[in-house]
Amino acid sequence: MKYVIGIGGVTNGGKTTLTNRLIKSLPNCCVVHQDDFFKKPDQIEVGEDGFRQWDVITALDMDAMVNTIRGWSENPVKFAHSHGVNVSPSTEVADPDQQIHILIVEGFLLYNYKPLMDVYNKCYYISIPYGECKRRRSTRQYTVPDPPGLFEGHVWPMYLKHRNEMVESGLDIAYLDGLKSEEGIYSQVYEDIQNTLLNRL
Repeated sequence: MKYVIGIGGVTNGGKTTLTNRLIKSLPNCCVVHQDDFFKKPDQIEVGEDGFRQWDVITALDMDAMVNTIRGWSENPVKFAHSHGVNVSPSTEVADPDQQIHILIVEGFLLYNYKPLMDVYNKCYYISIPYGECKRRRSTRQYTVPDPPGLFEGHVWPMYLKHRNEMVESGLDIAYLDGLKSEEGIYSQVYEDIQNTLLNRL
């Protein structure tokens, strides 16, 4: 059984932290990070707001991301081996179709790209308020540092725009409070996934 989980949300909301916890506790679990598909800085357009448009879908090579996810779907065992993920021996399971393979897709624009909308079995989305998001963002070191005013002038407005689009898409999304403790968020999601997998077996 193949199962795809989306972990989306606002920048610095705790997506990667949650994903890293889940990878360690879920069986045969691989991950695709959307941030790995950013185009090179010189390919990022400058928008009317005067900032390089990092927080829009065109800043990402989404074709490559879709192809990576497709590669997992076609052969999760081969994908796992090529990404250094240990897979439990299928001999332990009488019926290979009963063996669970999980892919976590993690990123800030997961639910705004039509070719990915039907991929997910379960969608999560982490939100935090403006003030907390700005505080966390200011403590992060990025490869391309944020220029002054980027958060207020580009990052947050794009987040609000994309969130509204996502809500209007009608996708079944479980919203998570990013102000809860890391342990609290992890426990909530882990238990939810476990219950869903049990119901599907």
